[in-house]
Amino acid sequence: MTVDMISKPHERLAEILAGEMEAVNGLIRTRMASDHAPRIPEVTRHLVEAGGKRLRPMLTLAAARLFGYSGDHHVRLAATVEFIHTATLLHDDVVDESAQRRGRPTANLLWDNKSSVLVGDYLFSRSFQLMVETGSLRVLDILANASATIAEGEVLQMTAATDLRTDENVYLQVVRGKTAALFSAATEVGGVIAGASEEQVKALFDYGDSLGIAFQIADDLLDYQGDSKATGKNVGDDFRERKLTLPVIKAVAQSTPEERAFWERTIEKGRQQDGDLDQALGLMNKYATLEETRQDALGWANKAKTSLDVLPDHEIRSLLRELADYVVSRLN
Repeated sequence: MTVDMISKPHERLAEILAGEMEAVNGLIRTRMASDHAPRIPEVTRHLVEAGGKRLRPMLTLAAARLFGYSGDHHVRLAATVEFIHTATLLHDDVVDESAQRRGRPTANLLWDNKSSVLVGDYLFSRSFQLMVETGSLRVLDILANASATIAEGEVLQMTAATDLRTDENVYLQVVRGKTAALFSAATEVGGVIAGASEEQVKALFDYGDSLGIAFQIADDLLDYQGDSKATGKNVGDDFRERKLTLPVIKAVAQSTPEERAFWERTIEKGRQQDGDLDQALGLMNKYATLEETRQDALGWANKAKTSLDVLPDHEIRSLLRELADYVVSRLN
């Protein structure tokens, strides 16, 4: 398959970076092994080999390629990013009591919660071993901070998800933690290891941050507007799970006392009944919060594209720009 035959930007990136991604996948397979605990590779393999776009490690490789990097530390860093991502997924599925991910049973369902948590811990440990091997304290600082931010974001989400006092600033803080932190770290370390200038490294961080935020806002919007066959989720799953995402936060902020009582019953207290989802959608349409949320996602995607302007004129830069459009294209 030639590059011209591939339409999606992440698929074209995968084609361009195929050799390096093969090296990353080989390193992942090697480092997820354990001589003493066979449960570790069993659980890890179930999730790592379940598919997925490998977008985060590709961003690290792409950033390094953009600056002509010729070493191999970017491969270690890409594997690091994927291990951190996989570890957080294992932990998230336990916290959320999930039964399915990417159309397959979750590891905690196939094995148990203890296995998922402990294997996730193992992957975090492996990720720090890989970071150290680059010999860069700055890279270690970036990825260690990202790991802490991810954990902080998950805890904040747990406490804020059903609290109607949660506003857009808190939502953004959660999104930066649970999603954008790893996107921005992935692009930033690729530039650092390749010797990019401070201005360019900051641009890569800004790109990853904005891309991650656009990605998550789009995801949250699609929960109410998406095609369940395409998203793998039923419309309104977030509502049924009492998650305060941006469309609801915007509606709550404008609600009358009677409408706020509805949100308190359904989200804060979890006393939902037939017809509540339709009423929730009606309130979001009343205040046009779905369209406002869509505009927010498009705004963050545009911010991601603008941040690329200071980077070298390169095929990779063009694909990163297209990728920002692609993450919100589902909303059109």
